[in-house]
Amino acid sequence: MIKGTPERIAQRRETIINACESLYQTMSFKDITLKEIGNAVPFSRPTIYNYFETKEEIFLALFEREYERWNADLEAILSESEPLTKAQIADRIAHSLEKRMQLLKLLSMNNFDMEANSRQELLTSFKAAFGKSMRLVRGIVARFCPDMDDAAVDAFLYAFFPFMFGIYPYTAVTEKQSAAMRDAGLNFRQTTVYSLTYACLTRLLGTTI
Repeated sequence: MIKGTPERIAQRRETIINACESLYQTMSFKDITLKEIGNAVPFSRPTIYNYFETKEEIFLALFEREYERWNADLEAILSESEPLTKAQIADRIAHSLEKRMQLLKLLSMNNFDMEANSRQELLTSFKAAFGKSMRLVRGIVARFCPDMDDAAVDAFLYAFFPFMFGIYPYTAVTEKQSAAMRDAGLNFRQTTVYSLTYACLTRLLGTTI
């Protein structure tokens, strides 16, 4: 059992997650180790094991925090007092995602291994944040698109959320990848999170750009 006040425990957890987040800006998932994270926190590395057993658990906590941040934006959309058109829904959600580049980057990773190497209670907490995202998007569509029945909303959700896994690779292309595509004769067109997401949403919602 972790010792300390709830505030201290939460602070230590945030410090560890923040250290992982900082490393993730310049390093890949595979290159980040618990040792690297331990070197970036102001307490001893063994202390990390009081909160997280694996680096996958730390990344899962970072992932959960990104969903929570997106959820705050989705709640703001859902609480808008004026009716929204389908094009406006697409605009609002696309803008909310362009601010969440780290969420999209995490989505593009091998989430199966991350989840498999995390304890059940941490995975459950993560799934709760993810589930809230789905409920909020469902709420937005159901509220502002009364012409869509439950089956249509379900079809929308199970097309849009899998689509999100592919946004980052199409919008964050490295020079090495660009050079490889040029050498391969691939006519790749760079795009943005907003434009890619907006185009997808308008089509799924049955409107035109």
